[in-house]
Amino acid sequence: MSKSGHSQRVKLLPNHRAHDARHLIQRWRVLARGAECRVKVLCVADELPVIAVESRAAHEGVPAVYLSSGVHGDEPGAAWGLLTWAEKHVHDLKRGSFLIAPCLNPVGLTLNTRTDHRGIDINRRFHDAEDLTCGPWQRWITKKAMRFGLCLHEDYDGQGIYLYELNHARQTAGHDIIERCSRVIAPDPRKNIDGQRAKGGVIRRRTLPTHLPGMPETVELHQRGCPLTVTFETPSEFDLDTRVRAQVKFIESCLEVLAAS
Repeated sequence: MSKSGHSQRVKLLPNHRAHDARHLIQRWRVLARGAECRVKVLCVADELPVIAVESRAAHEGVPAVYLSSGVHGDEPGAAWGLLTWAEKHVHDLKRGSFLIAPCLNPVGLTLNTRTDHRGIDINRRFHDAEDLTCGPWQRWITKKAMRFGLCLHEDYDGQGIYLYELNHARQTAGHDIIERCSRVIAPDPRKNIDGQRAKGGVIRRRTLPTHLPGMPETVELHQRGCPLTVTFETPSEFDLDTRVRAQVKFIESCLEVLAAS
């Protein structure tokens, strides 16, 4: 046992591979073949493809679960967490309906930067039909039926895990999800996170924010008809492998909790 009381665990990802976008994309292509999913290149950013993955059911029009990561390149735990979940649940991808954006900012991941190769934070550009990345993303999701959307992120200032839920329903799902994920990382104890009131790691909104300089992915999804969107944040100063496990647990928890609601 280690000093922290946890047994030794095998590393999920060598540190030198954390920002290897080409390797990440290649893993997704291999996975997609095995899971009988379609891969679509949305655009090419500085010679790196921005891909989208559709399960067979989603392509046939069955209302899908939307999953994305890699919007910010300095948040590798989210991108590798999504891949790790997918590789663990190939059978679910074969039989379920999923729309997946594995890494929307591959150049940023390579450079370990929040912004893309143009110096732009694309998480304020999802409303822009003319944007290099967000325009093709819009055209991809247009008329796609969705059950709920999960957007995976990390926070440099995070003191634990937290989520941002945008949901018209009376009852919040976030507390149940956070409780399940707390087995990996404890919830962020702050009562105010990024200017939003938080309780037990959950920020809940029923109305769309109007003060933002541009439209984040999760808000644009909601505005386009996705009834529930959840943004999950792991603390990027924590150990990478622990963050990856927390991201995997978050997706699993959402599929368990939200599928039953």
